[in-house]
Amino acid sequence: MKIKTVLLSLFSALLLLSCGSEDKSSIHIIPEPASIKLNDGRLNLDGRLYISVNDTTLNPLRGYAAQRLARFGVEVSEEGGEIPFNLRLSPSNGKEGSYTVEVTTKTITIAASSYDGIVNGISTLAQLIPNDGSRIIPATVITDSPRLQWRGVMLDVSRHFFTVDEIKELLDLMAFYKLNKFHWHLTDDQGWRIEIERYPLLTEKGAWRKLNNQDRECIRLAAVQDNSDFELPAHNLKIENGDTLYGGFYTKAQIRDIIDYAAVRGIDIIPEIDMPGHMLTAIENYDGISCSDKIGWGETFTSPLCPGKESAIEFAQNVYKEVFELFPYEYVHLGADEVDKSNWTKCPDCQKRIKDNNLKDEHQLQSWFVNRMEEFFTQNGKKLIGWDEIIEGGLNDKATISWWRSWSANAVDVATAQGNEAIICPNEVFYFDYQQDDNTLKNLYDFEPVNPMLSPEQQKLVLGAQGNIWAEWIPSRERMYYMSMPRMLALSEICWVEPSAKEWSRFIADVTEHFKWLESMGIPFRPLDITVVPDYKEGINTQPQKRQASYAYTTSVNMLFGNPTPGVVVRYTTDGSAPTATSNIVSGPIEVNTTTEFKLRSFLPNGKGGETVTTRVVIAPCSPADIDARPVGLGLKAVWHDFKGDKCADIEKAPVKSTFKVSKVTIPSGVSGNIGLVITGYIDVPKDHVYTFALNSDDGSQLWIDGELTIDNDGAHSSRTVTGQKALAMGLHPIKVLYFDNNGGTLSLSIVEDGKETEISGEMFKL
Repeated sequence: MKIKTVLLSLFSALLLLSCGSEDKSSIHIIPEPASIKLNDGRLNLDGRLYISVNDTTLNPLRGYAAQRLARFGVEVSEEGGEIPFNLRLSPSNGKEGSYTVEVTTKTITIAASSYDGIVNGISTLAQLIPNDGSRIIPATVITDSPRLQWRGVMLDVSRHFFTVDEIKELLDLMAFYKLNKFHWHLTDDQGWRIEIERYPLLTEKGAWRKLNNQDRECIRLAAVQDNSDFELPAHNLKIENGDTLYGGFYTKAQIRDIIDYAAVRGIDIIPEIDMPGHMLTAIENYDGISCSDKIGWGETFTSPLCPGKESAIEFAQNVYKEVFELFPYEYVHLGADEVDKSNWTKCPDCQKRIKDNNLKDEHQLQSWFVNRMEEFFTQNGKKLIGWDEIIEGGLNDKATISWWRSWSANAVDVATAQGNEAIICPNEVFYFDYQQDDNTLKNLYDFEPVNPMLSPEQQKLVLGAQGNIWAEWIPSRERMYYMSMPRMLALSEICWVEPSAKEWSRFIADVTEHFKWLESMGIPFRPLDITVVPDYKEGINTQPQKRQASYAYTTSVNMLFGNPTPGVVVRYTTDGSAPTATSNIVSGPIEVNTTTEFKLRSFLPNGKGGETVTTRVVIAPCSPADIDARPVGLGLKAVWHDFKGDKCADIEKAPVKSTFKVSKVTIPSGVSGNIGLVITGYIDVPKDHVYTFALNSDDGSQLWIDGELTIDNDGAHSSRTVTGQKALAMGLHPIKVLYFDNNGGTLSLSIVEDGKETEISGEMFKL
């Protein structure tokens, strides 16, 4: 069989649209509209569109519509043309952002009750234009309405800086996918990015730094991964007194320009000046805002503001006063996350503040600071948002929380129960800087932001959701889009589409079409995951599966690797090196007759390579059971080491803190802080079989069976599941799981049968 035919049979299921109506097979709109009604006929957009509005408030959209449609080869004019293009404000009882697009064989009309609705209609119209350059669209009526009003993206510009043009490009992309809130993380320990006239040193000095560990790691990754996306952009570097400095900031004029640009596109900007923590750039440049270094904890500045000093409160309010004058939107983000309160316990000013206000502890001192700032926000007509730590120590009923800590699962319940609004962005799913695997996009798409267990009144307080792009390891525009696309498309769907109308197969088919649009617009993206057909036989078993870390066979086998993304090729090596643009291309099934480790990498049509993934194919008989094993009971032994490293191999070198008996692979109750776990015992398998295991962890983990590494999920990372296989003979097999974490992680081991994961516990484990 020719390879073209093979690949068509493999991936056609992923490329076909299954939305229940053949009439819609040529329409690929993300997010999926509520209603699409196709009529007879088509409209050819090769003629010039003549744009008209019925309300002067829509005048800014003349230029925006022309710019948006020009990207797809459609000419729009305000002075005349062959095709009437009408933008109409009209009364409606629909939600804010609702719209109707009506295309006939002669005209286009977009109607809505609000400016934002017209913006959304323009995005839908643009997505009706085919990718083949024909510019012929069907006669149709599309009526649509958003599910959630907060559909956001957060970008951290402190760790790594993004230019004005790069911010505008992101805003254009957000509008294209009907995302309407841009959360701008403007300050942190690594850099201050907003001009504050009263405190000029914040940008004169605080916006520039010598290369730090994050910069150096990006430089290292650029080399070891052969990936220029990790390189530091030259325009963010300068030489000063012989030192290379990294940085940049936005003037007030630039910020006003960006705010105006966003407003035309129906996007509100939420600025964040993170405090009282993450304030090192301010503390290094101005006195009187940190806890004094005269009381014995050294000369090194620490990042929290001192809530005990009125001078620190005055500084915070002066900064925010200038921020309020710039940003028109009512919501402003205070941050208030990850505050190291150790200095507060030793600071006489903080302790006096606690005593004078009858506060219980430093947690309540932080709440005091947040409440003091919120009073200032309210006086200036603003609403305060904070990360979910602001719940600790007490929260009044006016602040809005951004729920980011996945392990603090009751944060939204607690906040909404007392009348507070909430924005959903738990890190395990909504942090777009986290590493991606076969499950990442699906987990995001399936996430339900409005917990059905909340009362109807509480559900109304869930404003929506947002994806957060933290930039510690994202130094460039290219890396930012690689990490956020197509996740941003899934985000738009879960914020816009009613849960009952979501359909994964339809969404993935639409995503493959949108990759063509993104490529035409010059927007980088991460292709879909590499798939595999194990034990390939022509015409049999040709359904692609998720790639695993390992496969086990007792005889030779044919392996077929591929990628369903249009135009993408998969290259591979078997010598341990990372594939490059000149490595072997997977052009058909590969016969494997001895244990082989494949390094696989997808390459886009522009030659850009993605991350390298490893698949090990083991050709060996079933591993024999341990006939001498004499277990004494059920369960496993877990040894807790005081471990601060980032490699599983080093865990057992660290001091032992405690020992536990556990019934499954898990973090024992009471284990926290610096965690290094070594879990040992036996797994009792019922028959000779090739078993598939799934190891989930946040951070790193490894699974060893019979003294051999079966799953390698090592390294610092967010929650990630890696699957692997091993052929085992019936009986007992020694098992060992290594795990480390430093900040509230997860750990579990499952067995996979018929595509279903079941966590292993109970009688399968012997101690």
